[in-house]
Amino acid sequence: MEVVMVPDSDREQILAYLVEQYQLELLRMCYLYLRDAMLAEDALQETFIKAYRSLESFRGECTEKTWLTRIAINTCKDMQCSAWMRHVDKRVTPDMLPVASVAFEEKDEELIMAVMQLPVKLRETVLLHYYQDMSVKEIAQSLSLTSSTVSNRLKRASKKLRMVLERGHYHG
Repeated sequence: MEVVMVPDSDREQILAYLVEQYQLELLRMCYLYLRDAMLAEDALQETFIKAYRSLESFRGECTEKTWLTRIAINTCKDMQCSAWMRHVDKRVTPDMLPVASVAFEEKDEELIMAVMQLPVKLRETVLLHYYQDMSVKEIAQSLSLTSSTVSNRLKRASKKLRMVLERGHYHG
């Protein structure tokens, strides 16, 4: 693979574009992972710093969104492993999320709370597919999985969510 050097001025323009395009959806995803607004903002900032530093290594084998999502997920996972995370209140309600383009309805809150109770592997797959509008292929690239694994996780998550919502309760 040939590494292409990008002049700093171009890198800054590229970064400005990436921030403008993906900032809000990455912030929301980071918040859902970390369940803390300040940590989500830190993760978002760290995501863009990492992206800026590695612009030359972006090979275009996936979309910018997929690439940034992978960086953000890894950043959030690193932060979750830190000692600080043991002291964070991990209960999330929809009104705590950064501003959405469409207001939450009461039925949405029940679904979001049920999604947040899923095991991490299922939750991240659901969030990327339904919340970030990523295709199965993009999710597979972002999580370094096969497309069939992503599809299976979505099916398992759907089944679990259906059971929880039909019973009308979740562990929250």
